[in-house]
Amino acid sequence: MAREHDRAPGEQSAEHPKPLSVEKWLFIAGVGFFLPVSLLYGFWTGWEPIGTVALFLLVGLYGLSGFYLALLARRVDPRPEDNPVSDVDEHAGEIGVYAPHSWWPLVLGVAAAVTFAGVAIGWWIFGIGVVIGVIGLVGHTYEFSRGQHAH
Repeated sequence: MAREHDRAPGEQSAEHPKPLSVEKWLFIAGVGFFLPVSLLYGFWTGWEPIGTVALFLLVGLYGLSGFYLALLARRVDPRPEDNPVSDVDEHAGEIGVYAPHSWWPLVLGVAAAVTFAGVAIGWWIFGIGVVIGVIGLVGHTYEFSRGQHAH
């Protein structure tokens, strides 16, 4: 690993990585790509209003996201992802709590299928799907409040 005085000016070090650098430059590069594409598209199509406006709005969205990440990078501490010499175990953390052998996701899937089928077949089936969905959502939400996995 190189020491602080061995690196070039502006080069990030493993001891002091710059936070959010990849994300920030990804969005700023999107502005650099989509701005010429928007101008080329507008010129090529005779400034067709729908596509040209959509592409310029895309440039604006990329610019807003990149600018926000650039401002946020000044305020946050470096993450393990920002350190080029970090180990995989530094990235590990709690992902979530999942119930073993839960049937409620199946109920929610059936509710979604019945609800979408109800849009195509008949609105009365849509109502049945919504009722099944509410039952499944309540059951999935309160699964840890009762039974074997209660806490």
